Amino acid sequence: MHSRTARIALLLIAVHLVVRAVLAFGGYFYWDDLILVGRAGTQPLLSPAYLFDDHDGHVMPAAFLLAGTITRLAPLNWVGPALSLVVLAALAALALLRALHVILGWRPVLLVPLTFALFTPLAIPSYAWWAAGLNSLPMLAAMAWVCADALLLTRTGRPRYAVSAVLVYVGALLFFEKSAIIPFVAFTVVALYGHVTATVSVRDVWRRGARVWLACLAVTVAWVGVYLLVVDQRRWSFDLAMTWDLLARSVTHGVVPGLIGGPWQWQRWAPASPWAIPGPVVMVLGWVALAAVVAVTLYRKQRLGPVWLTALGYVAACQVPIYLMRSSRFTALELAQSLRYLPDLVLVLTLLAAVGLCAPNRPGSFRLDASRVRSVAIVGLTSVFVVSSLYSTATFLRSWQDNPTESYLRTARSGLAAARAESDAPLLDQEVDPLVLQRVAWPENLASHMFALLDDRPEFAGSTTQLRMLDSQGHVVDAVVTWVRSIAPGPLPQCGYLVQPDFPAVLPLDGPLLPADWTAELNYLANSDGSIVVALSEGEEVRVPVRPGLNRVFVRLSGAGDAITVRADTAALSVCLASGPVGFVAPR
Repeated sequence: MHSRTARIALLLIAVHLVVRAVLAFGGYFYWDDLILVGRAGTQPLLSPAYLFDDHDGHVMPAAFLLAGTITRLAPLNWVGPALSLVVLAALAALALLRALHVILGWRPVLLVPLTFALFTPLAIPSYAWWAAGLNSLPMLAAMAWVCADALLLTRTGRPRYAVSAVLVYVGALLFFEKSAIIPFVAFTVVALYGHVTATVSVRDVWRRGARVWLACLAVTVAWVGVYLLVVDQRRWSFDLAMTWDLLARSVTHGVVPGLIGGPWQWQRWAPASPWAIPGPVVMVLGWVALAAVVAVTLYRKQRLGPVWLTALGYVAACQVPIYLMRSSRFTALELAQSLRYLPDLVLVLTLLAAVGLCAPNRPGSFRLDASRVRSVAIVGLTSVFVVSSLYSTATFLRSWQDNPTESYLRTARSGLAAARAESDAPLLDQEVDPLVLQRVAWPENLASHMFALLDDRPEFAGSTTQLRMLDSQGHVVDAVVTWVRSIAPGPLPQCGYLVQPDFPAVLPLDGPLLPADWTAELNYLANSDGSIVVALSEGEEVRVPVRPGLNRVFVRLSGAGDAITVRADTAALSVCLASGPVGFVAPR
C-alpha cells in the first residue's frame, strides 16, 4: 500500500508538471519580467545596487541573480524563464510531498490534500508570471521543507533538521521577503499536529525546536533591518475600508470558488493581468462545498477547532499586509481577483488539512469509516475537482496569452537587426509601447534597457543622423520631429547662430517646453569634424558629433525651458545653426 500511494503521488506530480509546463511555455514575458530583463542588461549582476534594489516593495537578491543569469545566457528568449518555472514548480511539489509524508506517512488519504495543492487554480496566476514565480515558488518549497524539518526535529531531536531548516529559510528570504512567515507557519503546524494527536504540548514544541525558532528569529530580525534600509516605506497606506473590501472580494471571488476548481472564467484588459470572474453557479457551489467540508470534518474528527481557526486567520494574514501596501481609495477591487497573493495560502491549507486528518475520529462517526462507498465518493469528488481545475487553468491560459508583448518583442528584434544591416546610424532612445511596459517602470521601459543585451541591433545614442523609431507594433520606421516648438531664426545672415569654442550660442524657442524628453532637429554647417554640447535651458547636456559641410542631426534633450544652449567642444570648430523643430518623434 505504501509503495502504491507513493507511486500515485509521483504520478500526480508528473501530471501537475505537464500542466505547469504547458502554462509556462504557453506564456511569455509580462511587465516585471521585462524590468528584470532591463536591469540585467544594464547593471553588473553582482553589484549591491542590482541585487538589493527596492523592486516595488520587494527585496529579492537571489531572484534578481537567477533572473539576471538566465537573461544574460539567452536575452529575450522565453525558453529559459519557462524552464526555470517548471524546475521550481517541481522542487515545490516534491518538498510538499515530503512534508505530507512526514505528517501522514504513506496513507492513501495523503493524495487528497496533495491533489488540491497541485491542481487548484488559486496558485496559477502567481506561477505563470515569471517575476512572481521567482518569488513564490522558492518560498513554497522552503515552507514545506521547513515545516517537515521542524516536525522531524520535534520527534527525533536530531540537529541536522535544525541546520537544514535554517539554511533553507535563509535561502527563501533571499528570493522573497514574505518568506519571513515560514518559521511562524512551521511552529503553528507542529503545534497543531501535537494538539490534534495529543503527542506534544506547545511548550514542548518550543523547547524541542528552540534551535530552529531562535535561529530563525535572529535571521528574521536581521532581514527586517535590511528590508527597512532598502524599501521606501512611504508606499504603505492605512485605508482599512479598502483593505477589508479587497479581502472580502478575494474570499468570495477567489478562495471559495478555488476550493472546487473555480473560477472557470477570467477577464483581462491589457496591460493588466487576468482576474477571476466566477459566475453565480461556481460561487454557490464553492460555499456549499466549504460548508460541507466544515460539517463533515467536525462530525468526523476531534480537536479541529484550532485548525479551522488557523485556516481562517491565515486567509487574512497572507493578504492584508499586501493590500495595506498596494491599495488606496482609487484601487480597483479586481486586484483581489487576480489571485496573485494566494500561493502560500494553498500550501498552508494543504498542510493544515494533513494535520487535521491526523486527528482522532469521533466515537459516533462510524458511518464514515473506510468502505467502498467512501472510496468511490472521494475518488469521484476529487476527479470532479481536478477536471474543474484544469478547465479553469485552460481558460486562464487563453486569457494570459492575450499579451501584446510577444508580437512586439519579436517584431522589434527582427526590425532592429534589419536596421543595423541597413545603416550604422544609432537610434535615439525611446519608451516602448505602453501596453508592453509603461512609464512607471522607467528607466526599464526604455528601448535601450529592454534590448540592451541584443547583439544584432543599432547602438542607442543621444543623437543620430538618421531618425528612426519603434512604432506601437515594434517595427523600426523612419520618423520626423513634430513641431511642438521651433528654434527661432538666427541673427547672422547665411549662418543663423554661430558657435565656436569661445562663443557659445543661445537658441531661443518660440515658446516654453515643459519637463519631458524632447527631440531637436539641428540643421548645421560645420568647418570640420568635432563635437558640440547641447542642452535645454533647464536640462542635461548631450555631446553631439558633427561633420564638415551642410548636415542635419537629431538630438534627444531631457528637461524644460524656452531656449537651447549650444557650445563647441572641439578646438577651431565653427558651426552655423539654422532654425528647426523641437518636439516629439513620430512615424514619417
